[in-house]
Amino acid sequence: MSKSELPVIGKDNQVACCSPMVREPLDEEDAVDLAKMFKALSDPIRLRLLSLIASYEGGEACVCDLTGPFDVSQPTISHHLKVLREAGLVGSERRGTWVYYWVLPAALARLSSLLQAPAVAEPAGAVR
Repeated sequence: MSKSELPVIGKDNQVACCSPMVREPLDEEDAVDLAKMFKALSDPIRLRLLSLIASYEGGEACVCDLTGPFDVSQPTISHHLKVLREAGLVGSERRGTWVYYWVLPAALARLSSLLQAPAVAEPAGAVR
């Protein structure tokens, strides 16, 4: 079987873990995992990288296409991509001399479900 026929795992195989914080408190393990994700996203360059990768046509981007929009060196971009990968926010695959990155939808769903606010009923006659 050639490399081009091998399935890529890890793109969508994570499952959202958490109930919204407003329904029940996080357990310690989930808090540690989610803190790593939020910490990775707390850097403006990493947040922009994640957005750039997510919005790239086809849902994945070559590292060669990710250095142009930033005023930092290629090794710095590689470091930020490594942090995003280790936090479980992006997946990657080497193809020849280049590495391609994609956002892991399950990771975004996990963060989103955690922060989901409850629906609040408007009082009768309330004007917005």
